Amino acid sequence: MFICEYFIVFPDGDIQEIQGRLPFNALVDMNGNVLPLPLPTNKMIVYKVDGIKTEEKKGSSETYHFLELLSAEELLEYI
Repeated sequence: MFICEYFIVFPDGDIQEIQGRLPFNALVDMNGNVLPLPLPTNKMIVYKVDGIKTEEKKGSSETYHFLELLSAEELLEYI
């Protein structure tokens, strides 16, 4: 049996398990859910997947998605 685990890594180093793999540069909420575009407002907490690292182990794989917090100014291009 092979187990795949997926995690998001917040800018402060906190790690949270999520349901599946995220695309690079995807905009996500605090729970790792991909946000549909266009965004309704720029006054949201939104992260961008800035890097992905997969660690292969015997019988499992762990994928880490590193997040970058976007400012309200940066979100203007997505509304």
